Amino acid sequence: MKLTSIGADISINDVSCSPSLIRNIEADIHHLKEIGAHSAAVTNVTGDDLVISAFVPDNKLESINASIVEILRNNAEDLGDVGGISPTPDEAGEGISYAEANIRQDRYPDAVIVAFDTYGGESFVDEVANSAVQAAEGMDGVTDTSGELTGETYNIPGVGYVSDQTDDPVVAATIEDIESVGIVAGAMMGAALGNKNVYLVKRGAPSYVVPGSVIMSITAYMNGNVMDLAVPLAQRMKILK
Repeated sequence: MKLTSIGADISINDVSCSPSLIRNIEADIHHLKEIGAHSAAVTNVTGDDLVISAFVPDNKLESINASIVEILRNNAEDLGDVGGISPTPDEAGEGISYAEANIRQDRYPDAVIVAFDTYGGESFVDEVANSAVQAAEGMDGVTDTSGELTGETYNIPGVGYVSDQTDDPVVAATIEDIESVGIVAGAMMGAALGNKNVYLVKRGAPSYVVPGSVIMSITAYMNGNVMDLAVPLAQRMKILK
């Protein structure tokens, strides 16, 4: 089984996702389960970007990825990132973001998903996202992580190509046991926030930051349940007096 996460900017504005956009997409998520997903949900809403994630059997990955993109396209207020997908690498444009990671077959499907939003395509965002991936790699309690971003045109299984201009990445780690969720999420969050001009936001918060900054959301996706970890992790970072 695999985790697949696809992020896209399909909002009509540059700072937030409207409640109606989120509701409309959530209303269509059941189609993914009907074609074989173990579970599926809108896991991250970060500024004007949202992420649909699903736990899927290996042999259903391509068809479910294609269906996720169809849901995004059908509900888009603006085609945005969906419009950058191409069947050939030469014609690919700024497109959707993608993360994929393996899940052990004898485990409940649990994951930590981190999504980023840039206002002006800030070039350092890939480095920030890779910091989060590197923090999770090799940790106890981690089954797998999504690949690091290479700044190249890449092929999304079942969907097509997107170019190196894609600038709002999503990364993920799949988790072995429930006790490891907070440890891995804390490591990924801390690594990302250690970079310059990166800010943690609640799920659904608009990107009201000074341009030149990157915002991030962090979600636990546990056996199909979505938990925004921004507030509990921030609370644990407070200095006790």
